[in-house]
Amino acid sequence: MAKTLITCDCLGSQAIDHKALSAATGQDVRAPCSALCTQQIDRAAAALTHDDTIFCCTQEARVFETLAAELGTEPPAFLDLRDRAGWTADKGSTLPKMSALIAEALLPATPEKTVDVVSEGLCLILGPTDVALQAADQLCTHLGVTVLLDSAAEIPDTRSFDVIAGRLRKAKGALGQFEVEIDALQQIEPGGRGAFSLTEPRDGSVSQCDVILDLTGGTPLFPAHEKREGYLRADPDHAPGVASAVLAASHLVGTFEKPLYVMTEPLLCAHSRAEQTGCTRCLDICPTGAISPDGDHVSIDPMICAGCGACSAVCPSGAVSYDAPPVAETFRRVQTLAQAYLAAGGTAPRLLVHDAHGAEMIRLSARHGRGLPADVVPLELPAIGAFGHAEAVAGLAAGFASVSLLPGPGAEMDALAAQIALATAIAGQDRTKILDLTDPDALSDALYAEAAPAALDQPVRPMGTRRQITRQAARALHPHAQTLPLPEGAPYGAVLVDTDACTLCLSCVSLCPSGALADNPDLPQLRFQEDACLQCGLCVTVCPEDALRLVPRLDLTDAALTQQVLNEEEPFACIECGALFGVKSTIDRITEKLQDHAMFAGGDKLRMIQMCDNCRVNAQFHSTDNPFAGKERPRVRTTEDYLSKRRDH
Repeated sequence: MAKTLITCDCLGSQAIDHKALSAATGQDVRAPCSALCTQQIDRAAAALTHDDTIFCCTQEARVFETLAAELGTEPPAFLDLRDRAGWTADKGSTLPKMSALIAEALLPATPEKTVDVVSEGLCLILGPTDVALQAADQLCTHLGVTVLLDSAAEIPDTRSFDVIAGRLRKAKGALGQFEVEIDALQQIEPGGRGAFSLTEPRDGSVSQCDVILDLTGGTPLFPAHEKREGYLRADPDHAPGVASAVLAASHLVGTFEKPLYVMTEPLLCAHSRAEQTGCTRCLDICPTGAISPDGDHVSIDPMICAGCGACSAVCPSGAVSYDAPPVAETFRRVQTLAQAYLAAGGTAPRLLVHDAHGAEMIRLSARHGRGLPADVVPLELPAIGAFGHAEAVAGLAAGFASVSLLPGPGAEMDALAAQIALATAIAGQDRTKILDLTDPDALSDALYAEAAPAALDQPVRPMGTRRQITRQAARALHPHAQTLPLPEGAPYGAVLVDTDACTLCLSCVSLCPSGALADNPDLPQLRFQEDACLQCGLCVTVCPEDALRLVPRLDLTDAALTQQVLNEEEPFACIECGALFGVKSTIDRITEKLQDHAMFAGGDKLRMIQMCDNCRVNAQFHSTDNPFAGKERPRVRTTEDYLSKRRDH
């Protein structure tokens, strides 16, 4: 069913061709109003009585939501066409971009997955005595406050809140479930006259709290502390900062919804096998320390995870994938934007990926500057770190001429830079870049000055996993190429074997987590399928002969999809039955080394090395020093034996 789009030219400040938009999108785009939120509010009220209505204005969303509440109707959906498309200094047509934005807005959204976090308001305050006690005095009416002081001599004569003395050794957890360990802990004995008496110091005391207010001004208790929910930190010498932290702490009581940002598939994880470490990409990149080793795979603490998305972008196997929104939804949005833009008559669009901070920059640029060029299509994501090389390459294959990332202040720049470097190696120069800008005018200047390369003549929209989409997109971008060299640490590549050193022990095969390395049950062979290789390095780690080496690259030929023989040797034939077993060179080498050994003196024992398992057991059983032989078993006693000893018989 077609949607009804209510448009407004915002006092004539933008042009909207509603008939062309209706034809391009297949939706019911109404003729634009001029002052929908004020003088023509009656039109908004009439539109709210109908279902499937979208208001093409986000600036005055609060006005329309209030109106819907007054009318007793559901609030409408909102779509920003003005700041992202209509307000621009570019004289080119904005019809293709508006059509693309409308098509993207109509995609079904995946419901967010959340878990409840309960905070009872137990707050631990750290910091200098005067600042910490003042903060506690302000918070004690809202939260259950405990102040940790360094010295017992500074404990005040108040019971409005708890005061303890000691040294904080370590802390872990997040909002609603912090756990702290304190050394030299002394607590107040409330009875008696005069100054409070204290308990004896005790090391290793463990306690729990819901909120930590750190006013020490020293080293933060957690990595990426600004992303640790429930941990508030301020400089004790900066009064406004302390006041802001106290205010924020006062609101951290109740039940909160914590988004579940990532989804894990432990069976796909290539972290380790047989206590040998392989892939550590997500462990190395996680800013909050939410990821930890857990046997052969990794585990992610959803309470600590801040949802930056970097782990999803670097995971080579898909064991970790972003889920807010899912990876597949991001691919679908990118491809829909490109398809709708081109279908509306546009050519060579450019994709601008940004977060909430970038959205504000776009709004400021549109209102006070030149806005976005007509061919720049914005894509807002909750976490720009989840947009990795696969998404960038897929965007180029879908028809975008270039892909630019506009990270906000909290983005993990190192992770983004690595993904863009990998995307550049796959797609080619000048197609992907990071716009590390904070000025809206500078953003407009950079986009207007960009000379994007030509877009793909025949766009493709591949489906599948991130690896499959990357490979198909790369083949579309390089139809005549065979192999693309990639930077060190890339999740695609080959395994090269030193055949002179390799003994075909097949240790690498038994531990390969993706099945890229395989054996042949009928012949001594080491096989390899490059498309499945994660470049985790486990095979290199476990090889006893140091015969393996990783080569980062992307093989675009069909050979990468099939098993190739890396090393093979002649099998050895059992000298008794002729059955093939083992490797001839290995059996010959062992025989040569053991022929002078005392335990193998005599031809029969040395011959056993050249026998298959069945013949070796048979030969040992019939040998004079049969290792399976034992003492003669005692004769089984029968009824006659017992009766013969009875005197009455």
